[in-house]
Amino acid sequence: MTRKVADCRKTPSVMNCTLTITGEEEEVVRAAAEHAASVHGHEDTPALRAAVRAELEDEKVPA
Repeated sequence: MTRKVADCRKTPSVMNCTLTITGEEEEVVRAAAEHAASVHGHEDTPALRAAVRAELEDEKVPA
């Protein structure tokens, strides 16, 4: 299974957050949504989790 990456740097914010979360898709969606709620003040909703999921990228592993 390909690991997924959520990179906070790709979402502009006033705090210039640099957090990157890597893992299996469901782990990353959960952790990124919790981070968005606790640090950035978003409400952890199904819509937020869908937006997080849509922005995930595959982890790039050096060959």
